[in-house]
Amino acid sequence: MSTFSDAIDISTTPEAAFEAISHLEAMGKFSPENTGGHWLKGASGPGLGVKFRGTNSLGKDNWSTLVTIVAYDVPRSFAFEVSVGPVKVSRWDYAIEPTATGCRVTESWIDRRSSFAKKFSKGVDREEYTKTSIRTTLENLKAHLEI
Repeated sequence: MSTFSDAIDISTTPEAAFEAISHLEAMGKFSPENTGGHWLKGASGPGLGVKFRGTNSLGKDNWSTLVTIVAYDVPRSFAFEVSVGPVKVSRWDYAIEPTATGCRVTESWIDRRSSFAKKFSKGVDREEYTKTSIRTTLENLKAHLEI
């Protein structure tokens, strides 16, 4: 399993950072790959066990995923697992720690794809792409919250 984490300090409250991160339908503002999505089964927002249909785009490829929130501890941690059909794809964790000037947000990724599934990455080095994607997401989050 591949894993990667990166962090950024943001001049905002942990509560504001948590609100932005857990607003999955608006994540497309921050992520270079995720384009948003919608809550499932009558949900209107995040909570432990809540499901979400995420939409994504990379180059000419577009796809959707099933997202299940597996950690929801306001304002400290937010995590979700991603699957396509019955196949687990990844887990994304966000840890938020208060600092003297705001908070530090750490975004972590665990690649849960099997070695067989990794063969269908369509020429994308998912590990390297995700490292860049996480840095971009964190920088966009910072820019959004420090307006």
